[in-house]
This record gives sequence, structure tokens and C-alpha cells, in this order.
Amino acid sequence: MFGLVFFGALILVLVWWKKADRKKQAATPLPANIPGILEKEVAYYRSLPENDKLRFITEVEDFLRETRITPVGTEIEDSDRVLVAASAVIPIFGFPEWHYSNLTDVLIYNDSFDQEFDTQSRDRNILGMVGSGVMNHKMILSKQALREGFSNKTDKHNTAIHEFVHLLDKADGAVDGIPEALLSKQYCLPWLKLIHQKIQEIKEDESDINPYGATSQTEFFAVAAEYFFERPALLKSKHPRLYEMLEKIFKQAPPTRISGSKQ
Repeated sequence: MFGLVFFGALILVLVWWKKADRKKQAATPLPANIPGILEKEVAYYRSLPENDKLRFITEVEDFLRETRITPVGTEIEDSDRVLVAASAVIPIFGFPEWHYSNLTDVLIYNDSFDQEFDTQSRDRNILGMVGSGVMNHKMILSKQALREGFSNKTDKHNTAIHEFVHLLDKADGAVDGIPEALLSKQYCLPWLKLIHQKIQEIKEDESDINPYGATSQTEFFAVAAEYFFERPALLKSKHPRLYEMLEKIFKQAPPTRISGSKQ
């Protein structure tokens, strides 16, 4: 019952957003110390050359101007908004002109939720979701998962990056693990074959890739991308062909040694 009431309230909020003056919504001031927050919280940013840091900051600012980030049943800090923006920028940093045309809002919940967006349910196990239907053009993230994705320097997981990769996958009209908007056509078939090979390795317990990646092509792509950006040197060492293909998809090679992390 709580879930239905909560979902109904959420729909009302979304309807109000749709009718509101978008310019007024976009008037939220930018965080005061974006470079300082990035330097402290985002290892990917710290590893960049100075000229790339300047471009990264600009792209973070552009994302924050274009996208509403709204807490639902919780409070967020400037650093949370910057982490959301950094999560968006990292996968597209190889595409300087890219903008997320399929995203208008990011909703931040305090912790995990279920399919009905209920944060009290016993079945709540979702940390991030790209919306569809009434939630189209919206993303939901757990605040705790958002922060954990950047505070843990030794794992291969980042929920927010995972969800933004789903958005990139969706850019060609199909969420299928084959990002045709990013990947040259001659590589689509080799990429598909590699996905199935790596999924089989996971199923046979012969891989260090997150087992969640074996649930579908779509989830494999997002899980592999997390690994690529979080532990690039380890991925390159253990899965060189996968690393090479992800370089082609994202048009970038993340630094293989990220300051403060154990590769």
C-alpha cells in the first residue's frame, strides 16, 4: 500500500515538473567549488592532464545546467550533485560534443528501492534505474550507492556510471548492449561475439567480472564499463580484448594508474 501511495505521489510531482517553467527550474545555482569537489572525490578527474581537467569541469557545469537533480525523501549536498555530473561526463569524455538528449531529471533516493519506487519494501534491491513510460527521460539513483561508487577505490563498481552507460546504450533506440551510436559498424559483430564469450566465462565461474553482467547483453555492457573506468589497468591485464573493444566504444583510454587506487 505504501508503495502505491508513494508511486502516486511521484507521478503528481512529475506532472507538476512538466507544467513548470523550465527556465525557473534550471535556475539552481551551480555548486560553489566544483574543481575542489572533483579533486577530492573523483579519481578519474585527478588523473587527467590540466587542459583535460578544464574541459571536464566545463562539461560538468553544462550537465548541471541542463539536468535537474532532485532529492526524493532525503537531502543532498553540492558534492552529490557534482558526483552525478561526473558520472555522466566520464563515459562521454571521448565525445566532447555529446549531450544526454534522453535525460531531463535525476532523482536521488536515500538508499535502495523496489520496482514501485518503495524505499521501505523488503524486496528493495535496486540502486539505480533508467526510467521508462511515465519515468521516461529520468534516472533514479541511490544516494548511498552514488557516494560508494566514488569512495571505494579498490572495487570495480560504480552504480551511477552503470546507469549513464545504459543511457548511452539507449541512444540508438534499443537498450541491447550494442551501442551503435558509439561503435563503428565493423566492430558491432565482434563486440557481440565477445559479449557472449565473456558471459559464458562468468557462468562457468572463470571470470572476475561482476556476475550481474551475465544476466543479459545490456547488463554486461554496463558492468564491463564500470570495470573499464574504475579499474582500467586490472581490466587491461585480465581481459585485454575486452579492454581494447571498450576503448573503441568510448573513444578513450582511461588512465591505467589512478592516483590513490590499488590496481
